[in-house]
Amino acid sequence: MKDAYDIFKNLVWVTQLGLSVAAPPVLCIFAAVWLRGRFELGGWVVALGVALGVGGAAASLISSLRAVKRAGEEKKDEPGVSFNEHK
Repeated sequence: MKDAYDIFKNLVWVTQLGLSVAAPPVLCIFAAVWLRGRFELGGWVVALGVALGVGGAAASLISSLRAVKRAGEEKKDEPGVSFNEHK
């Protein structure tokens, strides 16, 4: 049962990482294209949208990697609890 829990936990982490890295560029580019069409702005808006999206994806990736590092360090510090060894 623990193996299935670990598999699902890692699957959720990978899915969250993928969405948090892929969503900012896609949303920023769509917003930039919409702004360009709606307000008849130049192509610089799309370039700005791409830059903001890539920056958001990089920030999200760094944040996720820090969280994984913290979780790994916490797991190493936990002592093993055994109910068979009473003192």
